[in-house]
Amino acid sequence: MKSYKELDIRATRRANNYSKKEYFLRVLWSFMKPIFKYSPRIFFSFRSNILKLFGAKIGKSVHIYPSAIIYFPWNLEIGDYSSIGEWALIYNLGPVKIGAKVTISHRAHLCAGTHDYNIVNLPLMKKGIYIGSQAWICADAFIGPGVKVAEGAIVGAGSICNRHVEEWNIVAGNPCKFIKKRILK
Repeated sequence: MKSYKELDIRATRRANNYSKKEYFLRVLWSFMKPIFKYSPRIFFSFRSNILKLFGAKIGKSVHIYPSAIIYFPWNLEIGDYSSIGEWALIYNLGPVKIGAKVTISHRAHLCAGTHDYNIVNLPLMKKGIYIGSQAWICADAFIGPGVKVAEGAIVGAGSICNRHVEEWNIVAGNPCKFIKKRILK
């Protein structure tokens, strides 16, 4: 019978996963989040400017709704005319790059962090996410760490996407599977 080691949760909790600067920014951001969240719905530029103050790179005419949750603005880049919908969660422990004219729909979840479950202290892994221009992440979809959704692709509502999506492909399901090519008319 194979012998298994036990997880070292104490070591996990003691791990220093962020620089002192990141810890400082996290504290400052925690004070700014209520201002972001309770800003009027149509104050898109205001919210973009708040994110820019914290190091986000935000293009022109970007619409981020007040209930969207952005964990670390300094790890966020969004191209022109993109949108992050109501209650979307951008868990950007690693960098999240969103191209131009992208729609991140309501309650979508972009998760750019995980843990190495093969090591007893579960070290944090910050794996970036890239969403190509003109892509659409539909409502309630989950995009996992390290995933690239290429230009024009669509990840269907409620889908779990843990693999790269080729350009102009439509994928859906759990796990995501190819449905068909997207053709704009």
